Amino acid sequence: MLDPQARALLDLMIERQVPPVHTLPVPEARRMYLERRGFTQPAPPPVAEVRELKTDAGTSLRLFRPAAGTLPLLVYFHGGGWTIGDLDTHDVVCRHLANAAGCAVLSVDYRMGPEHRFPAAVDDCVAAVRWARSQATALGIDPKRIAVGGDSAGGNLAATTAIVERDAGTPLAYQLLIYPATDMRAVAPSHKSNGQGYLLTADSIAYYRAQYMPDEASWSDWRASPLLAPSLAKLPPALVLTAGYDPLRDEGREYADALSKAGTPAQYVCFERQIHGFITMGRVIDEATTALDLCAAALGRALQA
Repeated sequence: MLDPQARALLDLMIERQVPPVHTLPVPEARRMYLERRGFTQPAPPPVAEVRELKTDAGTSLRLFRPAAGTLPLLVYFHGGGWTIGDLDTHDVVCRHLANAAGCAVLSVDYRMGPEHRFPAAVDDCVAAVRWARSQATALGIDPKRIAVGGDSAGGNLAATTAIVERDAGTPLAYQLLIYPATDMRAVAPSHKSNGQGYLLTADSIAYYRAQYMPDEASWSDWRASPLLAPSLAKLPPALVLTAGYDPLRDEGREYADALSKAGTPAQYVCFERQIHGFITMGRVIDEATTALDLCAAALGRALQA
């Protein structure tokens, strides 16, 4: 059964004739996604410190610190199909995770399509992690306790970044993968069973993919589809969280299973009654807060160890 609060949100969007994202020009889709947060997100919780930063390459960052002293760090990549979303759309999520996990959170405003196509976002995310490590003293973070995380497209980027850093000999401490896209071929059964009627649709997935990686050959590149990586061994421990009414549900579970099969510690949790994107909707969906608290608890345990 779909969560009644999620059902009410979907019904309200239909009633108010909110246009599907795939029918909008990209600038309009970005504007609407940003505006919608005022209706669905709770008020931003206070944190001890917020800093606006930039990498050497000019990528904008936002650092959230819940306390003084040297802290572990989560580098967070926002969702939005590599096309929409920014530091503001995920500000509340990052604040919540920082406070609840007791770690600093660095949110990354990576380049997106169609202006900057694959693998631009991957390059920016990897560069942000490396910049943070190099600036550990100035940021007040422990360079040996750096995690990556993200939701949807951001979960995809976090998974890929973890693989890149493993291969570079600079392994990360943890990966928090919230309903991640792990296979750009979109062949898992849930793409059909959940492909219509639950906010993220088959049409919107095709729209996002066309903006960021229109070349079909790139869909099988493991940097786009981490499920297809040659090896998932010796990666940082992971929490993979999915939603039951999400087209990406099955590929998230497949990724958790593949990590476990390769010997990488992985936990898998599915919020069976939820839709894609629900973690940012704590004003109208109570389970968003439950999910974020679960993520923060797992993250806190991993990084405080």
